[in-house]
Amino acid sequence: MTATTTRTRPRLSGTNLERAADHNQRVTLHAIRVLGPLTRVELAGITGLTGPAIANITKRLLQDGLIDEAGQRRGGRGQPPTKLVVRADACYSIGVNIDRDHITIVLVDFSGETLMRVSEEVDFALPDHVRGLYRRSIKNMLRKAKVDIAKVVGLGIAIPDDLGLVDLPGRPADYATWDSVNIAELFREPLNLPTFVENDAAAAAMGEMQLGLGHTNNSFFYILISSGLGGGLVVDGSYLRGADGRSGELGFMRAADGAAPGEQVQQMVSLSGLARHLEQNGCSLADVMGDADPDTATKACVAAWIEDAAQRLTVPLDAINCLINPAAVLVGGRLPTAIVERLAERANELMQERAGMLPTVAPVIRAALSEDAPAVGAAILPFSHFLLPKQAALWKASG
Repeated sequence: MTATTTRTRPRLSGTNLERAADHNQRVTLHAIRVLGPLTRVELAGITGLTGPAIANITKRLLQDGLIDEAGQRRGGRGQPPTKLVVRADACYSIGVNIDRDHITIVLVDFSGETLMRVSEEVDFALPDHVRGLYRRSIKNMLRKAKVDIAKVVGLGIAIPDDLGLVDLPGRPADYATWDSVNIAELFREPLNLPTFVENDAAAAAMGEMQLGLGHTNNSFFYILISSGLGGGLVVDGSYLRGADGRSGELGFMRAADGAAPGEQVQQMVSLSGLARHLEQNGCSLADVMGDADPDTATKACVAAWIEDAAQRLTVPLDAINCLINPAAVLVGGRLPTAIVERLAERANELMQERAGMLPTVAPVIRAALSEDAPAVGAAILPFSHFLLPKQAALWKASG
């Protein structure tokens, strides 16, 4: 069977009661997790399930230790209804983000709160370096957070596509070894957890969908500014991968004009692009990262980069608005929050100026998750697989 035939074959398998029941339980748990505390009556209204179905599902969730009864709501007549909340300590997950300039590991509880974090700023770390940091850190993180390994449901890993192959400034020749590494095997020891590997922008988008502005924007495009530039597309609460799993790769788009027409957008709009811009003007990336307090010259240099980067983003944003029509475009990444905020604001201003040439323009907004969005999003992957609603939850496994 050819690849074309496989890709275009319609998936028309049905469902069964067992899968429908599992889906309903996932939807109910997700509603409590996102919108709780909720009463059973409110859950029935939100999910469209009957009262008896909600009663049975919440009974199972209580027995499994995934939710708790959190007191009673006062104010109405008769016995006030009990409110339900998720148990943050019901289970835990580990998230790892590998990129060309850092490695970040987070331990996250079921509510999405980061309990422990280890991060190392390192340029073009090789696989053995990453594996060593993980093995040295993970048991200590669990011990400090007082988390039983038996309650860790899995490990999510967020990593850029073509990590070792994209030609970014400073990439050493041996960095191409990443192209042949089995990522899951790299993290097999010392815990041997179920492992899920995802593109970093996709992981960030999924994290935003579960924990951030995805709660109020059911369809959005996520722009991730890291050492490169990536994107992720969420439509009606589902992440869309594309035929080859490469949707959202706006960093590879070409600049239409400016100082370097035809250059990839990510050459300017990325952390490495900001670093290069600063160095060319006698400044340093270290002067703007973390808690640094930039001097006047550095602030002016950053302001110039924000203007250039926002201008460069207008081409991808035109395409996003014309082809996708999302409710919002969310911008996140490892830049300081203030810089992401100003970049989003300037890009939004430029797009409003272009509104007359476009069918519609979605607002450009800073994403809610922090600079650790890919790592936190990676940690959400095991929760999504085992416990939360997922795309095609009602499909049978196809042979």
